[in-house]
Amino acid sequence: MAFLGLVVAAVSGCRTISFYSQAVKGQYQIFAHEKRIDKLLADDSTPDRLKQRLQLVQDLRSFAESDLKLPVDAHYKKYVDVHRPYVVWNVEAAPQFSLEPKSWWYPVVGSLEYRGYFSKEGAQKYGDSLRKRGYDVHVAGVEAYSTLGWFKDPILNTFIFEPDADLAEIIFHELGHQEVFAHGDKDFNEAFATTVGEQGARRWLQKKQDLAAIEKYEAERRRTRQFVALIAKTREKLEQLYGDQRTLEGRIKATPTQTRSPEELRKGKEEILASLKEDYARLKQEWGGATDYDGWFSRQINNAQLNSVAAYYDLVPGFERLLEMNHGDLEAFYDEARRLAKMPKKERHQRLMALGRETQTVKSSP
Repeated sequence: MAFLGLVVAAVSGCRTISFYSQAVKGQYQIFAHEKRIDKLLADDSTPDRLKQRLQLVQDLRSFAESDLKLPVDAHYKKYVDVHRPYVVWNVEAAPQFSLEPKSWWYPVVGSLEYRGYFSKEGAQKYGDSLRKRGYDVHVAGVEAYSTLGWFKDPILNTFIFEPDADLAEIIFHELGHQEVFAHGDKDFNEAFATTVGEQGARRWLQKKQDLAAIEKYEAERRRTRQFVALIAKTREKLEQLYGDQRTLEGRIKATPTQTRSPEELRKGKEEILASLKEDYARLKQEWGGATDYDGWFSRQINNAQLNSVAAYYDLVPGFERLLEMNHGDLEAFYDEARRLAKMPKKERHQRLMALGRETQTVKSSP
């Protein structure tokens, strides 16, 4: 806590001090209510349903350490009930007529494209202030997060009752952040952790030889990839409409000279987003009516919300190809990812995008 206190003292500005103050308070409240899992399992007053999930967490920790070679350390040995559905709420923003994400600078981790709050009210209040400045804003609850090794992360009520495969993926994803982290590069970090989480959950199910669970999980992952492809297609259309530019590392930048009028841009944007909803309706029919992303589409879709999907999945094909090139050897894969993390951001993104294109070429080959 001393480190976070120094951060707060070093930053000027009332809004910034308020932000770090709520972060310190929120993190402290989690620490103050931690309970050791082994004691909860031995306690007769612990509900049976919670005991079953805590035992599963212990099994997943063991698997992560032995089979996935992840740095489990003392993570997930304690449990906290935060008495709310999400542990934090993230605020993301982008201009009304551009997909260039707004970023914020933080000590230690650098520039990130979101702002996290331990209260929904705080996130919504900040989101409203950004909307008044003309931004598209996306405020969403987050079930789990990693402190990147600064503290030992606990299991939270916000995700412990997820289905078995989803719980496994969450834990492996967050432990992936402990394994490899690139300073100030959310897209790289989340895509790496997403790859680790999905690969870990798949291997865990295979070890259990639960064929029904494997089939269900793989079907969910296929639907996720189709949803991601739909969002990517929509973002490409909007990029063309806005005249956004791509940097060498694939980052989106707003055009400095917009040739279209605001009315033309607004109409074009509305048409593209309406088309997205129609495409999703058709996709649901292919899925037999599965409702995986109905909640996502129930919101007022905007540039910031579209960006929230891209941050987790744009670079995943590159990481999947990297794992394939290492013949599924996770430790070799981690070594390669660490080497990428040490590269300049532009170079590592170019490398991963090139690997991702290789994946598409391999899949399309007869």
